[in-house]
Amino acid sequence: MLIFVIVLLAAWLILSVVGFAIEGLLWLGLIGVVLFVGTAAIGAVRRKSLRR
Repeated sequence: MLIFVIVLLAAWLILSVVGFAIEGLLWLGLIGVVLFVGTAAIGAVRRKSLRR
């Protein structure tokens, strides 16, 4: 599960960088940031619940 979350975070980070690097794809950068934050939050919540 942890590997999957890390792979998703890397993918969203790459999408964000590409989106902000190419001027016409600013929307892609914004979507990448939103997905990155969402995935990180979900991963943290699930990891916290697995420890209990």
